[in-house]
Amino acid sequence: MLSRVASSLYWLSRYVERSDGILRMLKINYASSQDTIHEFTWNPVIRISSGGNEEEISTMKNDSRAVVEYLLFNRDNPNSIINMITLARENARSVQEHIAKDLWQCLNEYYHTVKDPKLLWYVQKDDPITALDILIKQVMLYYGTAESTLERGEIRSFMNIGKYLERSIQSIDILDIKFISISNDPDLLTDASYWKHLLLSLGGYELYLKSYREGFDAENVLELVMLNKDFPRSAIYSVNNIQRYFERLKSEKNLEHYNNLSFNIGRLHSNITYSSVYSMKEEDLHTYLVKVRNELFGIGSLLDEYYFASY
Repeated sequence: MLSRVASSLYWLSRYVERSDGILRMLKINYASSQDTIHEFTWNPVIRISSGGNEEEISTMKNDSRAVVEYLLFNRDNPNSIINMITLARENARSVQEHIAKDLWQCLNEYYHTVKDPKLLWYVQKDDPITALDILIKQVMLYYGTAESTLERGEIRSFMNIGKYLERSIQSIDILDIKFISISNDPDLLTDASYWKHLLLSLGGYELYLKSYREGFDAENVLELVMLNKDFPRSAIYSVNNIQRYFERLKSEKNLEHYNNLSFNIGRLHSNITYSSVYSMKEEDLHTYLVKVRNELFGIGSLLDEYYFASY
């Protein structure tokens, strides 16, 4: 496969996955802002989701509609949904002959849905949750179409590596921000709604209730999001899949590069697999999460160097 094609498939998938994570986080946090308006802050969401102008962001303060509009539609924010889906669509356009027509049409529909003026009206004048639900359904349609149409070869491998790399980075970022907030406000440690909203934003609320009977607990949340192999948004589940799909790219033509990158993925996999909640906290949780995040970024950099940089 040409490096240009592999890069476009990989980044197409990363942009869609990033948009999915931001949309889900926005939905849960907007609902939370309406329930606890005097205590709620958008700062953690903005820190995770925005790459925009700090001065512009500070003017929004805790205006929930303004934050949602900024993260969905602002062209000056590199991580706005409209910018990410535009980039995803551009990457998909360049590899149209490598993906199913249904998948291209699905992504194209997602792009035009984001640009629909009615969505902006929902955010500004009506109920922003309606706009977020419409977009979340578009992502779900995309993933369903991808799963049922993609051939089980290199194309799907590069797309799934991008998907799970992006997903694991998002989960790590959310955990890190949430636990940093606790150090500034220790009362959050025993705030059930705090952990509930974190789990809802990652889609792990129902699994948590099935797995832990003693109520919401910070250590159990950490265990679920980092170490539960059955949770689709856990760090270990994502890294397992990065390793699984990368192994399918093994070829005699790129064996040296493959072995170098495989070593890095295996080291990260072992680091997480043989960790426990106790060992993470003993090392200092923030330090541990930053180390895992840096290794994920390192894997992304090596993919770029070994597989995407030759065009």
